[in-house]
Amino acid sequence: MSQALHPMLNVAVKAARTAGTIINRASLDLDILKVTTKSANDFVTEVDQRAEESIIETLLTAYPGHGILAEESGRVHGAKHSEYVWIIDPLDGTTNFIHGLPFYAVSIALAYRDQIQQAVVYDPTRNDLFYASKGRGAFLNDKRLRVSKRTRLSDSLVGTGFPFRKGDNFQRYIKMFSEVMQSCAGVRRPGAAALDLCYVAAGYYDAFFETGLNPWDIAAASLIITEAGGLIGNFTGEADFMYQREVVAGNPKIYGQMVSILAPYTRVIKDAPGTGAHGATEVAPTAEEAFIATATATTAAAPAEAPKRKAVRIRKADLDPKS
Repeated sequence: MSQALHPMLNVAVKAARTAGTIINRASLDLDILKVTTKSANDFVTEVDQRAEESIIETLLTAYPGHGILAEESGRVHGAKHSEYVWIIDPLDGTTNFIHGLPFYAVSIALAYRDQIQQAVVYDPTRNDLFYASKGRGAFLNDKRLRVSKRTRLSDSLVGTGFPFRKGDNFQRYIKMFSEVMQSCAGVRRPGAAALDLCYVAAGYYDAFFETGLNPWDIAAASLIITEAGGLIGNFTGEADFMYQREVVAGNPKIYGQMVSILAPYTRVIKDAPGTGAHGATEVAPTAEEAFIATATATTAAAPAEAPKRKAVRIRKADLDPKS
């Protein structure tokens, strides 16, 4: 990289490359890989854990007073009340990795007072490094990134991610997918949201949408997209997306057209208690339940007669991490 990087971004790049080395070595012998199931279709490997440990060690060695929010260890490490929080996904696309499908990435973001300031997404299979500092542009290796210039959704290539966890509303997604698919030139689903979102920043995709994502899936790539001239938000087009478990991104023209399709399916706003868009039934979690779901990546079975509640807006300020 020829351009001078922010010191904190430099540390994040070092951490991502170290984790990438661990992942690449493990990919050479997947037959001996130990895989644990966190919940149905949601896997974690010893590689995820080793990669995360190496990232945290690198970051806290440089910045011992910073906080950590990581996929596998939650808020266990780092300072609990720091205004600086590193948001880490050590291996986004674990299911791809354990099957030998070379589409996965390391994602590291630094938030200061809840605003993403530094971001790195590293694809170890291609040695592709996506990175951004707030206000300084987004890059892929040494190349400046800009979102695509397409203006019509009918000409656009759109990325997505399929729901896969028990409890996900598959029927809601199928309706969304059907509308988007019939409105664009093509839909792709490689299986690693961090990379998918970076592909929007690079102009490979014109837009991306997905439900059920956690903060560590999208934090780094969200800054890379905005620094590349794109937009990212929830399904109603608002910037409140990090903890809403729904995200849409794209170049400005296509983003607006995607929002017009996806807005009726939002989980943030509902027309009536217990009723989702187009008649889909939804039971929204409380803020605390939402944090537990994201911080532990486990799904607890709801009581058979759980009362239907009106969907609520989840704000990060409401969250009370369990350390």
